Amino acid sequence: MDQKDQRPYKLVWPLQAMPLARAMSLSYALLIVYVSLNPFDFDFRNGIDAWAWVQAPLPRFITLFDVSINILAYIPFGFLLVFAAYPRWRNFVALSIALVLSALLALSVETLQSWVPTRIPSQMDWWANILGGLLGGLLAIPLGPQWLSGSVIRRRFDQWFGLNWAACALFLLFPWSQIYPQSSWLGTGVWGHAIFGSIDWGTLVINQIAQETLITALCWLGVALLLSSGLRTNAPQWRILNGLLCLTVVMKTFFTALQFGGEFSLIWLTAGALWGMVLASGLLSWALRLNQKRRLCMALFCLFTATIAINVLPDNPYFIMNLRHWHQGRLLHFNELMQWVSVVWLPIALVWMIRNAAALKLKH
Repeated sequence: MDQKDQRPYKLVWPLQAMPLARAMSLSYALLIVYVSLNPFDFDFRNGIDAWAWVQAPLPRFITLFDVSINILAYIPFGFLLVFAAYPRWRNFVALSIALVLSALLALSVETLQSWVPTRIPSQMDWWANILGGLLGGLLAIPLGPQWLSGSVIRRRFDQWFGLNWAACALFLLFPWSQIYPQSSWLGTGVWGHAIFGSIDWGTLVINQIAQETLITALCWLGVALLLSSGLRTNAPQWRILNGLLCLTVVMKTFFTALQFGGEFSLIWLTAGALWGMVLASGLLSWALRLNQKRRLCMALFCLFTATIAINVLPDNPYFIMNLRHWHQGRLLHFNELMQWVSVVWLPIALVWMIRNAAALKLKH
């Protein structure tokens, strides 16, 4: 029996540590550092002392948005730290650890912001971050470790992915990789002309609906087949993958409304995007009946072809016109992070797929 089809071992609580929570805590800490210090243009010769912000007066104008963001940003961090400390430290000892680490992380970030010209460190931000870490820890303590292992969502993912956490991580990251605006829907892996070179199409007219239909269909069919190799064979793969597509559509609509305004929330849902999803979903119901080797080959072909088409074919002119109305504002650093997720998701997925194919070849 294939390892990914085996039923996961039942975790025994409270004896089992939580390596996933620890990894997620570290990843979230790195995310906070990235968002807080972006664009990393440090100027250590600006003459500002490292601790000047501690003695500085509070900002003259304090907005509810800034306070709320600083609190909300640290709630997941404090929440995860309580689970990461288990089973050695529990309850209020774990809460104290979460509070101290949140304070130290916020202290480090605020101090480093002293040398970033586009950032203004303040005590208000620091105390808001500490409050967020405290609230996250307080939310985690009543739930206990059984919540993380025995929740309906956790059991469902165990039934779908078994022990294949890499596929689960790619599955969860995929909707986020589509948030950053792109010329073609689901067009993951836009690397620009740095790799493929600049092409002058002159006055040649390309049917944008046909182009986007082709790219959308290739991308979704390739991604769905790639993720299907990480799902258990007895899982309802077609329904799970199309549920992921629906979730991606909802998230794209929501974040497009934030980026361009509510009246433009569905501006990305063109005829080409719609027909591409319909065509790929129909082909997917047939392709899932193939064996794993053929599915991996088809996924590699679809994603390779789509990547070339995305980076070589001209951008949709209507997409370029819409970008002129994109005022990023407070979402600037979030959008930059989502752009990175969009760029790196496909290479990571391809590396995982090649590793999976190599493991499958060794078994046979």
